[in-house]
Amino acid sequence: MPLISLLVYIAVIGLVVWLITTYIPMPEVIRRIIVVVAAVVIILWLLSAVLPLGPGPTIPRLTR
Repeated sequence: MPLISLLVYIAVIGLVVWLITTYIPMPEVIRRIIVVVAAVVIILWLLSAVLPLGPGPTIPRLTR
């Protein structure tokens, strides 16, 4: 995935989170939860986009 696409996606997600937390009235606790969840999702998405992890190791089945 090109670097420009990653930056555009992060900017759009950040703008949406900022709009939600700024213009929708909510308690501070919920606002912080939304920001933390968005940050964790972005970090996991970036790791999956940058590091080709694959499906992981397979466990062989024992057959009779």
